[in-house]
Amino acid sequence: MGKTTVSQRLESHHGLKVLDADVYAREAVAIGSPVLEAIVDRYGSELLLPDGQLDRAALGRIVFADTTERTWLENQIHPEVRRRMQADTVTFSQEDRPIIWVVPLLFETAMTEQVDEIWVIYCPRDQQLQRLCDRSSLTREEAEARILAQWDIQVKCDRADVVLDNSGPVEHLYEQIAQALWHNHEFR
Repeated sequence: MGKTTVSQRLESHHGLKVLDADVYAREAVAIGSPVLEAIVDRYGSELLLPDGQLDRAALGRIVFADTTERTWLENQIHPEVRRRMQADTVTFSQEDRPIIWVVPLLFETAMTEQVDEIWVIYCPRDQQLQRLCDRSSLTREEAEARILAQWDIQVKCDRADVVLDNSGPVEHLYEQIAQALWHNHEFR
């Protein structure tokens, strides 16, 4: 939808601290981590690349095809992500600026109570599918499975404080970000 574009803009142009759940999730499955060991115990060493790192594409094929497996994996990763985000929030809370949490599954993981304001980035479904296929080299079916594993975007938009339309040029998205910051927080 554009969360990376928005978070990079908030950090680089507006000087805000960004904590990205996807970064913490990748770190949670690093070589030697307890989570990676649990994944290998469950699925076997064929889920490791030759260098010992997790083959994320292979794991994705498993967990997006089976909700039981996806739930098991989320129960391994999400508590660690939540713990690290909360700890880093405390560390950076001394600054007098908002701390941005980038959490693709904010609603699904019941983390909405952890934040003061919710922004959702929106684009039409066909555009979302195409971007996901292009970015992650997924088939249309694989991309559909990933989208279906999340809450419907309209439900998220209905619960958001700010909805950013990312269906047009990036400059338009940047204008919406600046406007939301100025209106909601009185700074740029």
